[in-house]
Amino acid sequence: MEDLNIINNIIFTVEAGGTLNGTLRVPGDKSISHRSIMLGSLAEGVTEVTGFLEGDDALATLQAFRDMGVDIEGPDNGRVVIHGVGMKGLKTPKEALDMGNSGTSMRLLPGLLCGQNFNTVLGGDASLSGRPMRRVTEPLADMGAVIGTTETGTAPLSICGDQPLHAIDFTLPVASAQVKSCLLLAGMYAKGRTCITEPAPTRDHTERMLTGFGYPVERVSLGNGRASASLEGGGKLTAAKVEVPADISSAAFFMVGASISEGADIVLEHVGVNPTRTGVINILREMGADITLSNEREVGGEPVADIRVRSAQLHGINIPEDQVPLAIDEFPVLFVAAACAEGETVLTGAKELRVKESDRIQVMADGLKILGVDAQPTEDGMVIQGGGAGSQLGSGQVESHDDHRIAMAFSMAALRASGPIVINNCANVNTSFPSFVELAQGAGLKITC
Repeated sequence: MEDLNIINNIIFTVEAGGTLNGTLRVPGDKSISHRSIMLGSLAEGVTEVTGFLEGDDALATLQAFRDMGVDIEGPDNGRVVIHGVGMKGLKTPKEALDMGNSGTSMRLLPGLLCGQNFNTVLGGDASLSGRPMRRVTEPLADMGAVIGTTETGTAPLSICGDQPLHAIDFTLPVASAQVKSCLLLAGMYAKGRTCITEPAPTRDHTERMLTGFGYPVERVSLGNGRASASLEGGGKLTAAKVEVPADISSAAFFMVGASISEGADIVLEHVGVNPTRTGVINILREMGADITLSNEREVGGEPVADIRVRSAQLHGINIPEDQVPLAIDEFPVLFVAAACAEGETVLTGAKELRVKESDRIQVMADGLKILGVDAQPTEDGMVIQGGGAGSQLGSGQVESHDDHRIAMAFSMAALRASGPIVINNCANVNTSFPSFVELAQGAGLKITC
């Protein structure tokens, strides 16, 4: 086993310095890619998807539906054709469905699987099997679902089908698009109207795509950042065309890299700028980043734009808590921006970061300290003392803890490092950004693996 781990340990080595320039397009949005497979499979008719992310996470969702009898062509250069089987057309898989490292798959699929007439088991890798799942299994149980977990509330999940579901009116204790989406998917199979209230806005790709597939969703703003989404059970989905925009979470690495490197000027094309995902832009702008949006338009119900980023002198801020749910996946690289900014940056209200693919608060603090940064983790965030304009980070070897966003964040840190940064265990970059190294090299990052 030890030898296998050595073979699988992809190491990034990033030489110090350089800058980022050019026009590039990052891969398709992971969240939208997942949902296109799920809803396309349950729809009546043939759904064509373009721009699909061919990363391990989205491919795990695709394979799961193939295992449940759905005929899916591709992916071929981002094109996927899904021959939908209807709301009740899925078939019993021959064995447990393997979600790999995909938290989105593991948290969304129970919502639609508990409405089927067969039993299923959802498993995943060691990292995914350590992530909390009661946040979805408990409200699903309130709807009448029967789902088994481990004693600690983690995967594998054993889902008993053919259970009558009833609608619930549920308020999320913590803002979570995954939990909201899971319950809305279950609501399609429930008797009555399911209403989910969130304490702060989270990504609304599920609501937008359900509407695009002809399933009405009512969204209501309740003030003070609160909102609700509701739907009536018993409807159907109708096949649609889905154009997946470039993923803003992947674009974020280049946005920060260009902001912190001297002489940088990049354009990121066709990026999804859904307002429930633009926290990274808002936070960077408040830190003084030079970011402009152009060619703004709507594609398939999702707003997209080209994003130009030029080098800037960043300054530390107290990150507004209302931006935290809108940038929850981007904080690893935002911590790198904070380390290069002038003065102190404080993050609070982000306890969710501790239960991602890794404990992103602790892992980033540990790595930044290796690079000589004063980074103090707190229960729900971090306090970082930035070096300011002209300062350099240190060099050294850091651990990604098999977390794709940690690996890519520290890669960008090398743009301001005094020496090379070596990042261990980077294989999971393939879950969201399989072309990261090639695209980063083309833009000017001195990275090899």
